[in-house]
Amino acid sequence: MSTPPALAWAGADPYAAALRSGRGPLFLRRSDGWLLPLEVERWCARADPVDRAVLDRCEGAVLDVGCGPGRLVAELAVRGRTVLGIDVSGAAVEHTVRLGGQALRRSVFDPLPGEGRWGTVLLMDGNIGIGGDPRALLDRVARLLCPGGLLIAETAAVDVDERSEVQVVAGAGAGTGGGAFPWARLGTPALLRRAGRAGWRTAGQWTAGGRRFVALRSLPRPRPRSASSSAEAPNSTALISSQRARKPSGDRPVADR
Repeated sequence: MSTPPALAWAGADPYAAALRSGRGPLFLRRSDGWLLPLEVERWCARADPVDRAVLDRCEGAVLDVGCGPGRLVAELAVRGRTVLGIDVSGAAVEHTVRLGGQALRRSVFDPLPGEGRWGTVLLMDGNIGIGGDPRALLDRVARLLCPGGLLIAETAAVDVDERSEVQVVAGAGAGTGGGAFPWARLGTPALLRRAGRAGWRTAGQWTAGGRRFVALRSLPRPRPRSASSSAEAPNSTALISSQRARKPSGDRPVADR
């Protein structure tokens, strides 16, 4: 039986070690040996001007999917925004909590707080590739957002549309890494094509600091008559309470196992 993608990524020891040290080198390696460098130092630093400009576009309560070490969650928290990060890596959740952000150790495909009530979902740093199936991820994000909610995704710097099995490795010559898992890489044209077929409306696209971004608007969905409050934005008290209920004693990170 193959290892589930979330468990494979969470068990990628080079990734956890890099986040704890705050530096690379770290790569995604395809089965054919091709390497994609991962920007560990940038991820572990504070939000930069490009990040902050993206966060200026966020609406309502924000869910950062694949939050990594938490720079975006921490920046939004400092701004007083309701924000939650999720990541399958315990090291990532640990780092986010240390920065003062709220985070859960969970996959985007797991049950999550506030489903159907998030104003914005972030898929930064290539996280549109999570699960290796962009259509499934877009459909899942649509269910997490409130009607008409906003998805902001960072796309590849080149026009690419690929799905592959990858491993996280610590260097070009590293012989071992975490378990293999499916991943996707999408440039802006590919994401817009896929999003259009999945019923999303393009709300914007831009380039900044050599990075590319797309904003997509989910189509409004009928509101259930018996649950008129379901479209309300998640409030910070509810989010924090739901996480405290799962937080182990001592200094262990917020987690749900």
